[in-house]
Amino acid sequence: MLVGLVASAKVKDRMRLPPRDFAVQPVAMTNRMPSAAASWIAGLAILALALVSPGVLNDGDSFAHIAAGDWMMAHGLVPHTDPFSFTRAGAPWVSHEWLAEILLAVAFRLAGWSGVVALTAIAVALAIGRMAHDLGRWLPAGAVLLLALLAAGCVSPGLLARPHILALPAFEAWVAGLVVARAAGRAPSCWLLPVMCLWANLHGGFIIGLALVAPLGLEAVLASPGARWATCRQWALFGLGGVAAALVTPHGLTGLLFPFRLTDMAELSMVGEWHPTDFHHLQPMEMVAAVGLYVGLTRRVRLSWVRLLVIAGLFVMAAQHTRHQMLIGMILPLLVAEALGRALRNTAAQCGFVGWWHPAGAVLAVALLTARLAVPIVRVDGPSAPITALAHVPADLRAVPVLNDYGFGGYLIFSHVRPFIDGRADLFGGAFLRQYAALTRPDRAVLLDVLRRYGIGWTILAPGDPAVGVMDGLPGWCRLYADHVAVVHTGC
Repeated sequence: MLVGLVASAKVKDRMRLPPRDFAVQPVAMTNRMPSAAASWIAGLAILALALVSPGVLNDGDSFAHIAAGDWMMAHGLVPHTDPFSFTRAGAPWVSHEWLAEILLAVAFRLAGWSGVVALTAIAVALAIGRMAHDLGRWLPAGAVLLLALLAAGCVSPGLLARPHILALPAFEAWVAGLVVARAAGRAPSCWLLPVMCLWANLHGGFIIGLALVAPLGLEAVLASPGARWATCRQWALFGLGGVAAALVTPHGLTGLLFPFRLTDMAELSMVGEWHPTDFHHLQPMEMVAAVGLYVGLTRRVRLSWVRLLVIAGLFVMAAQHTRHQMLIGMILPLLVAEALGRALRNTAAQCGFVGWWHPAGAVLAVALLTARLAVPIVRVDGPSAPITALAHVPADLRAVPVLNDYGFGGYLIFSHVRPFIDGRADLFGGAFLRQYAALTRPDRAVLLDVLRRYGIGWTILAPGDPAVGVMDGLPGWCRLYADHVAVVHTGC
């Protein structure tokens, strides 16, 4: 995308367009409403896929989020210290996803795992459907569907029953609000501030939304040579309002600073979702780049240098951490829609669809959700769910300190077992993560030290963990149970 847009800028002399300021100029918003078909097709397609995708429940943190939501509803408060692990019990914990965790717990109480999947599917479908609706302000239905498809592709690797998915509708509403305001030549509406407040209570990704205010505000200032101070003041006030809205959480300033503290952890790269993107396999961001290259060269799409820098930053972030491909999907289509619509204005077909798409789409959505809820999901053994292995552990032994696989921590919490470690990397900190990483190497001395120091009475590890072989050779320890998911050791 970036390469194509830069290349298109080099041929602007052949475009026979009137001179323009280097910043994106505000264009008159059309009265034409976006195609109802495009938004409903995009939303229903992602809804149907999410409802049947087995990968939605393929993350152990889903167990921990539901357990955290149950704990909050049972105690009537948001925890500020860890109530789950035994190694960090009572340590300060920023439960920054508290609202999403309560929503997941409510869905689980009402309809089990089918309810959790339905809630997740509704969130991602609403986000993609609303994005298609907003893209339709500038683009014909075909282009809307293409961009929505690319956005869904970038979201799909992270399509899990976790808080970041539940926050996607707020994410889309915030970014669309900024882009629409910029296109209309005005500051964003104050009605967006409650959206930021909601987002900040759902997931820490809200910091990306706040960061976007600066470049779009800068673009607005550069495009308003006669009223730069007034424009700067309006956008700055809105940015300050966004920060104030993000402070309205149970954790206040600590919650606002949490994303910075988390991403500053060098050891975060030990966690799978924070690994660099693996380009040995085709990635969604590569498909976005290929489509962007083609469109940028053939349609001569012109973007401001500010937006080009933002897009470049998104690709850099996605290359550094695979989970950030989602940012490309949620931000890039909205950033390029106006310029793409301008490039297509002579060829864009007006697609007329009658109003019955709205009731028909709603009926189909209800039918899909009803079908999902009518078929209960029964969890079975999986990489993050050692269900059978834990069932073989006696109840009295479960109360004894355990050394567990990182991916099993969420299921242990869900099963009322205090884990050694779980997916909350921010809680355990860099030193603890380094210690745990040393356990994954066949280092007998390190393992013996941990068993002794923490009073470990049993272990539950993945079969491929090198520590399993070390445990097999330790005197006084023997296997209690083993299968393709987990191996349990205890004292002989």
